[in-house]
Amino acid sequence: MNIINNPPRFSWSSLLQRPVSDTVSLQKTVREALNEVKENGDQAIVELTQQFDKIFLKDFEFDEIELINAEADIPSELKKAIIQAAENIEKFHAAQLTNPIIIETIPGVQCWRKNVGIEKVGLYIPGGTAPLFSTVLMLGIPAKLAGCKQIVLCSPPNIEGKLHPAIIFAAKLVGVTHIYKIGGIQAIAAMAYGTRTVPKVHKIFGPGNRYVTFAKQLVQEEGVAIDMPAGPSEVCVFADDSANPAFVAADLLSQAEHGIDSQVLLVSNNEELVNNVNTELEKQLELLPRKDIATQALLNSKAIIMEDQREAIQLINEYAPEHLIIACKDPMAIGDKIINAGSIFLGNYSPESVGDYASGTNHTLPTNGYAKAYSGVSVDSFVKKITFQRLSKQGLLNIANTVALMAEAEGLDAHKNAVAIRVNHLKNRS
Repeated sequence: MNIINNPPRFSWSSLLQRPVSDTVSLQKTVREALNEVKENGDQAIVELTQQFDKIFLKDFEFDEIELINAEADIPSELKKAIIQAAENIEKFHAAQLTNPIIIETIPGVQCWRKNVGIEKVGLYIPGGTAPLFSTVLMLGIPAKLAGCKQIVLCSPPNIEGKLHPAIIFAAKLVGVTHIYKIGGIQAIAAMAYGTRTVPKVHKIFGPGNRYVTFAKQLVQEEGVAIDMPAGPSEVCVFADDSANPAFVAADLLSQAEHGIDSQVLLVSNNEELVNNVNTELEKQLELLPRKDIATQALLNSKAIIMEDQREAIQLINEYAPEHLIIACKDPMAIGDKIINAGSIFLGNYSPESVGDYASGTNHTLPTNGYAKAYSGVSVDSFVKKITFQRLSKQGLLNIANTVALMAEAEGLDAHKNAVAIRVNHLKNRS
């Protein structure tokens, strides 16, 4: 990793930049593919799957026989692990459910808010270089808890035209209602516009490569909601001399192996630790099956030495990492000072990969600095919050003058009249 010592504040912006790529050709490819599916539906999906994935797959919907076969192909130990993870994720997310609380703002005026599940949601599950069946749990469980009636899942098929059986098992476990072997831009388009086979949804969730991310951003402009503009994965580790260099290196590599455009960042006040981490990186990298991917990702990565802890925390808040591991003395105190991060892992024994799979928190998180304004996926992501108000006769009389004065001051006489006509009716009856 590149080592930078005490960078001045004016250099932070350029230093913390994420990897960038050619967006001109990206936009052209994505827009053309979206339009193809919008105009030609299922046939466009078949052709684009052949073009991008090199697979001719005329029937991309799962049938019951495929589902049964997929479950039979999963080792029993993996099934148990998936079920355990699902239980933890459900326990954490179920605690987010709330009942309406009726507030009487003045006598006779009651207001409350009710959560209503988004009726139709789409889940995109990456399956290219790694079949992320864990993401099925992270998205499907809160969707089901929220009360979504239609849960549509799309994931790219392998060269044999199949999905990883664990994706199918997880999908059935959490209550996904529709499963399709569609990946990339064409999957986002199918869920956004709907085809003869794939239902149109109201909101699309899930991480993906830059093509998927940009496709989600474009369909959002056309009125389809998305969870967040989540791009390539990233982690920041904040470590002092109490950290274990082997642990830190393992955490950095766990993100670097996601993809060549992933980014990892090490921030420390201890140069010796940074050097030891670099040594560990070289040792552990040699043993990884995805060594080539991780090696390329490390080219986008840096180790920054910050002697002043206060400045180090400010740097991290400026970076706004998707994942932040605090491997320092008194991690809780430091964690309280972090205001921009997707998910925080406290202490030497809280690896980020636990949050990726089974601790219970959600791993669908804001990247690329969006943690400054976005939260990770939760049950709230799958609901609309509808407000209600109910006024008694006396309640209307109690608030009528306030409303009338404000409406008149804004020049909106019909608003004023909607109250006045009721007040006059009540007075005439008394």
